[in-house]
Amino acid sequence: MTLSTYLLKLMGGRILTALAVLVGVLQILDLLDVTTEILDRQLGAQGVAYYALLRLPRLIEQAAPLAVLAGALFAFGKLAGDSAVTAMRSTGISAYRITFNAMPAALALAILQLAIGMAIAPRTDARLSEWWQQSTPEDPAKVVDPVTFRVGDELVVAVPRDPDGRSLEKVTIYRRDAEGRLVQRTTAQAAVYDDKVWRLVEPRFETLGTASVAQGAARSMDWTRNLTPGDIRTLSMGQTSVTPAEASRALAGGLSTRPRTFYDTQLQRTWAAPMACIVMLLLAAPSALANFRGGGATIVVQCLAAGLLFLVFDGAFTALGENGAAPAILAAWAAPVMFAAFGATMLLYREG
Repeated sequence: MTLSTYLLKLMGGRILTALAVLVGVLQILDLLDVTTEILDRQLGAQGVAYYALLRLPRLIEQAAPLAVLAGALFAFGKLAGDSAVTAMRSTGISAYRITFNAMPAALALAILQLAIGMAIAPRTDARLSEWWQQSTPEDPAKVVDPVTFRVGDELVVAVPRDPDGRSLEKVTIYRRDAEGRLVQRTTAQAAVYDDKVWRLVEPRFETLGTASVAQGAARSMDWTRNLTPGDIRTLSMGQTSVTPAEASRALAGGLSTRPRTFYDTQLQRTWAAPMACIVMLLLAAPSALANFRGGGATIVVQCLAAGLLFLVFDGAFTALGENGAAPAILAAWAAPVMFAAFGATMLLYREG
């Protein structure tokens, strides 16, 4: 077995073990919140298992960076504790080469995280929403609250009655000009989705002029193609996660419930988030040079603290971008670039 193979096997094994533990903990905490409701819906143990399966991709995506940090610390700590790093350095193998040989394990998990975020999780989230909606017991007395959203430049307030998301009731549409001023209000008894277009039933119009209000009415009218039944189901269930495809549609004039800066940041985060796995490996790399006989455990604690601090900064920058306080590209990439540079600098310092 070559050195690179040994390091990759050691790092990969530790990262996968850490990932399994973290995902298991997150899965248990998640199931504690929903198991009672699943059983109340008469779905049984099979329903619990199905829910856990559909939630698994999102949990892997959330746990991936911490799994790399924990796994790398365990792997580098083992090498340092067994004096393997000292032996390798005596033969001319630097800490940079050790880190480079361990990098494919973190890179593989980063690619998996990217695939989950872009392709796998959006599908499992949609399936979970449909399954949850179908198993929800009907309550005729339940009051359905109206939802508010944007479609392009229009603000819409409506009540979603159909579980399939193909109809809306008590629809009010506020149309604005390029400067954001109200120019028209449209009210309709209902809006129905048919042949990939929404049609308003008995709409009434109030158009605002400079000194007057013009009124009108019609039996029916085509409204928009930028809204899908899936969008309405998502709104009625109050989902908060946004997929890259949904963010792109929102920026192109589709359904949106948040500021434009939020969707800009989410698109940047799609590519920036998997970089956290690489950053975590770089932050953990200095622990390979720890001398446990001379108080080297302090270095491991510092590496762990740096990784946790990275998560705090990454979340803070993302929040700034979503609220428009910082440019989207800066909000998504600032923390990964800063902490990757910090990890590389610490490795250079420790290597001397």
